[in-house]
Amino acid sequence: MTEGNLLALLPLLVFMGLMVAVGIWVRRRAAGTRFVHDYFIGSHDLGGFVLAMTTVATYSSVSSFVGGPGMAFTVGFGWIYMAIVQVTAIFLVLGVFGKRVALLSRKIDAVTVVDIIRARFDSDALAALSAFIIVLFFCGTMTAQFVGGAKLFEAVTGYSYETGLILFGLVVVFYTAIGGFRAVAITDTLCALVMMAGIVLLLYYVLDAGGGFIRIMDGIAAEHPEMLKPENLPLGIYFTQWLLVGVLTIALPQSVVRGISYKDTKSLHKAMLIGTVVVGFMNIGVNFTGILAHGVLTGAAASYGGVDSIIPQAIVHAMPRELVGFAIIGPLAASISTISGLLIVASSAIIKDVYLHQKAKQGIVPLERHVRMLSVFVTAAIGVTVFFIARTPPALIWLINMFAFGGLETAFFWVLVFGLFWKKANCTGAVLSMAGGTIAYCASMAAGVKLMGLHQITIGFTVSLVLFLIGSYLGKRPSREVLQLFFRKDK
Repeated sequence: MTEGNLLALLPLLVFMGLMVAVGIWVRRRAAGTRFVHDYFIGSHDLGGFVLAMTTVATYSSVSSFVGGPGMAFTVGFGWIYMAIVQVTAIFLVLGVFGKRVALLSRKIDAVTVVDIIRARFDSDALAALSAFIIVLFFCGTMTAQFVGGAKLFEAVTGYSYETGLILFGLVVVFYTAIGGFRAVAITDTLCALVMMAGIVLLLYYVLDAGGGFIRIMDGIAAEHPEMLKPENLPLGIYFTQWLLVGVLTIALPQSVVRGISYKDTKSLHKAMLIGTVVVGFMNIGVNFTGILAHGVLTGAAASYGGVDSIIPQAIVHAMPRELVGFAIIGPLAASISTISGLLIVASSAIIKDVYLHQKAKQGIVPLERHVRMLSVFVTAAIGVTVFFIARTPPALIWLINMFAFGGLETAFFWVLVFGLFWKKANCTGAVLSMAGGTIAYCASMAAGVKLMGLHQITIGFTVSLVLFLIGSYLGKRPSREVLQLFFRKDK
């Protein structure tokens, strides 16, 4: 074990220790509160700053810090123009769904997004399908985060893939399982702050190692002039990416649930402003750093191991060895925050949306102590299961990540948009849309079928829309009670 490796590892160990400490502190502080509400949504008590940071951190995955900048290194400014739509993501999800979801959750005592879907469409079958899709696709996304984070750790520190996986993988499972949503929100805030600091640190050293901004840009203009022309990218790529990582992300369950958790309207508005600024800074900053990496990496991406290796290699080539440990915390924080956010929502889908609902139908009220133990166990079990899958990573892991992203968007976008804003939306339309759209999306991905060369999200998105409209036309109208509950304006 070399001194350089130790220097790279120590800051990360300190950061991981802080994450564990937050989980333990939150667990002790939560004693005596309503467990389910506190564990899964933080008792509707998030302030604006924490709400913004946890939403940003959950939205920003390790691919945002690795795959995205790697593509920017290859494509150039066209990639930044394509990715800039992500700047609107936090503003849209909180602006479109935030207040509506918050008011409804308090009115019907909802803890999860599935609670709202069940109440709106009066269907246990739809709720069960929603919970199944959440757990299924979340496991795929979490696997990608585990693998991506461990590979980044291996590339930068020199330690093995398995060491990285054990170090940050088990830590995130531990603090999420014992601390619940509040621990996730607090650690997400810390992760977001570290992400921003990491971007600034890496950008500074890349510019310094490359001889300054003007010299790097002159080099790009001379050797890669096509990178300065965003029009070189086909319009179809812009369109599908704006859907996949922009507009459709407003319906991701892990983002919508943040609307259930905030304290008041002032906090919501504050979070929308802060979140937009922060995600814009991180998204543009890290992709711009990917382009500027040409100042320190002179070959093509393939010569460094592919697009996913650009940022790790930039860290190694541009930064002093004693600061590498600080730089790697940012991308790993993106992985950690995404895993913890998905993990707590997946757990809530099993405990709240399936187990507790079935007990309530039977007239049984489980002891809070029992629910507490079961919640911690299920959260840990999901995390450990994904951890073991990641030990032998499947091929094409980044495709799996984007596949899961698109599957969640296909399943939930129209169900939430129409369910919350269209009175005629009914259970038949929602079931057909969620089931049929998801099947069409998965089948087209598996078969490699594309419509006019566009990403398969366009197929899932379109099929889901058509089936929802057909089902709502043919199916039974929502009950008067449901319409009054969801659309009557309270004085």
